[in-house]
Amino acid sequence: MGRSATPEGDPARTMEMLWGGGSAPVSRPRNGKPGLTLDRIVEAAVAVADAEGLDAVSMRRLAAELGTGAMSLYTHVPGKSELVEVMLDRALATLDPAEHTDGAWRERLTDAARDYFQLLCAHPWILGVVALSRPVLGPGGMAKYERELRAVEGLGLSDVDMDSVVTLLDSFVAGAARASVDAAAIAARGDADSEWWRNIAPHFEKVFDPDRFPLAARVGTSAGEYHSAAFAPAHAFEFGLARLLDGVGALIVDDGTGTD
Repeated sequence: MGRSATPEGDPARTMEMLWGGGSAPVSRPRNGKPGLTLDRIVEAAVAVADAEGLDAVSMRRLAAELGTGAMSLYTHVPGKSELVEVMLDRALATLDPAEHTDGAWRERLTDAARDYFQLLCAHPWILGVVALSRPVLGPGGMAKYERELRAVEGLGLSDVDMDSVVTLLDSFVAGAARASVDAAAIAARGDADSEWWRNIAPHFEKVFDPDRFPLAARVGTSAGEYHSAAFAPAHAFEFGLARLLDGVGALIVDDGTGTD
């Protein structure tokens, strides 16, 4: 999944912002308002992105939200590109950093996948920013990677296979979250699946030939009746995750380590 059109920023400044803290106020408070900090800017940016999408995040908009001038923000943030990197890492940092050593590897990976899925659904703008080929290299991103690797540590997998399992898991979760977010957006517009089907069914039935597509007719009808919808995001996620972990289990068996 590729990044958004936002170009990459200055790596030196980005690393400084990611790892250098940002909680202490630098700008002087005015009219009794709290001093401007990187933390406050990031919090405001995430709130805007959550509500309106990443395109709505601009220095001018954040200045208005924080009650300051746009130029004041540049004391803490060189530009939107660097800010987005910090926003992403701060969001990842909210994931549970617990070691999750209790239970088998499958339980640990399941917990990690569900947590990441919920995070992406809560912050859909992340889906347009995250890139597996160029991961965010902040403490939040590293903690997430460490947790996922810890879930498969000691199972006899090579380091490359461990990384591949984590990459596969993250790719699946991101795809499932995108489908869930899209379905939620359609529902938020008031386009219920039942209404959609009522509108399209009479026209579809006129042109669809079940004798030509017998499996599609049978399976599609069964699935639609079972889910009461054309697509069930929660079921798709849980079913896909279970099958993915079945594959990881087969990989571990092939390596002669057992399934923990």
